[in-house]
Amino acid sequence: MSGLFAGTSLERPVTCERCGKTHAQCGCPRDRASGKVLDPKDQQIRIRREQRRGKFTTVIAGFAPRSDRSDDLPAILKQLKAKFATGGTIDTTDAAAPTLELQGDHRDKVVEYFKGLGYPAKPAGG
Repeated sequence: MSGLFAGTSLERPVTCERCGKTHAQCGCPRDRASGKVLDPKDQQIRIRREQRRGKFTTVIAGFAPRSDRSDDLPAILKQLKAKFATGGTIDTTDAAAPTLELQGDHRDKVVEYFKGLGYPAKPAGG
């Protein structure tokens, strides 16, 4: 990607409007189609509870698709596992829309956690 004033003595690399770093160094989540930076408020997070083999699983879906270089889902999962003292994983069965899965019924606590981070999280299901 060329920078501002490409080919002149005033050439500058294109920087991220959110963090100010060059696009090569930027780790901000971006929309794959438009390349626009996605804020947490622009992502519709849904937290649902599923029962699998008699045990509950909390499933967190609705994260914006991310590129490989700005994937912060492992960091979010690590924080959730530590906060709720449980196990969990990232389900990438659908690569376009990965989900986080936590062992146990933590739906209400997870909704409050994401609202505190600025996501418009909502509980889904029964």
